[in-house]
Amino acid sequence: MIGLLYRAADALRRRALRDDHGRIGEDLAHRYLRRQGCTIVARNYRPPYGGVEIDLVAWHGRTLVFVEVKTRASADFGTPDRAVDREKRTYVERAARDYARRAGVDWEKTRFDIVGVILEEAPRIEWIRNAWRKS
Repeated sequence: MIGLLYRAADALRRRALRDDHGRIGEDLAHRYLRRQGCTIVARNYRPPYGGVEIDLVAWHGRTLVFVEVKTRASADFGTPDRAVDREKRTYVERAARDYARRAGVDWEKTRFDIVGVILEEAPRIEWIRNAWRKS
């Protein structure tokens, strides 16, 4: 029954946010991570000084995970995770350090993941844990 409700909500969301692939992808990634046992504690976190935002912040067991969500309409031009370059990683790490400091979480208990979403008829979601090493 709940699956039917989710499918109906997805159809409505896709119609309402037809041109906002990023938002649709974040919604799907959020739900996917919850089903995998993560507890989402923040969405679209932006540090007070500005800069890049972190799409999702979640607890996965005892690890605080900073998640970059990348969404594509198709895989014609490669997988979504390829869009997270060195510069993006640097900015995300800077914002993540701020979040961890404010939350009182030891930096060693954090990691960076990427969730790639391809919006096909049945969306494909790939969760890449430890997508890059912390600097």
